[in-house]
Amino acid sequence: MRHGWEVSAEAWIASLGQRGDWGREHVLDPVMLSRVAAGRFGRALDVGCGEGRFCRMLKAAGVAATGIDPTLQLLEVARQRDPTGDYRSGNAEQLEFEAASFDLVVSYLTLIDIVDFRTAINEMARVLKPGGSLLIANLTGFTSASADRGWVKDAEGRHLHFPVDRYLEEFPFWFEWAGIRIQNWHRPLAAYMTALLESGLQLTFFAEPGPVSGDAAHQERARRVPWFVVMEWRRAPAG
Repeated sequence: MRHGWEVSAEAWIASLGQRGDWGREHVLDPVMLSRVAAGRFGRALDVGCGEGRFCRMLKAAGVAATGIDPTLQLLEVARQRDPTGDYRSGNAEQLEFEAASFDLVVSYLTLIDIVDFRTAINEMARVLKPGGSLLIANLTGFTSASADRGWVKDAEGRHLHFPVDRYLEEFPFWFEWAGIRIQNWHRPLAAYMTALLESGLQLTFFAEPGPVSGDAAHQERARRVPWFVVMEWRRAPAG
């Protein structure tokens, strides 16, 4: 079993739907798509594409996308939903593409799944063309540090605060919801930033986005404790 995705694939597909979960639809998609539009990219690699949702969004934005994922059940659904798409079995730690193959590489909530994320980041940087961008959506470290415990609530179920513990460590944890049980990794932001800097990429965009739509209760909690960070890193142009 790879981090629980094989046994959780069916539940994940049912939970995600065509529009994505709440955080993707109302928080991350607007930021990610605005960066895609600003870059005028031609060819993209979606690392950890799952059932192909963001690849389809890239295609709709006029970007030719290749998706890779190690979970065959998710790839099957991706191909069913996008028969003309390019979906391949693969791992982030060993990308089977030539150097400088893509002008955009996307990691949409996938670094938290990858054990050897440092090697994966180096691989993503390797396949970027000069001047190309690595676009990352990830969990914030202060939420992933205690994501398996979640909000502290009072006797009436009101959300009091979100705990933070063991922030500077790197460790896996099991996350469960809606019949899904997967293993994610907590790492402090500095671990990701250091790996990205050491890969030779340059930070060009950074945001901790809040919701722009959705129901009021979710919006209120998402503003109290932002779950996500979006970063764009660029490979230096040739010459």
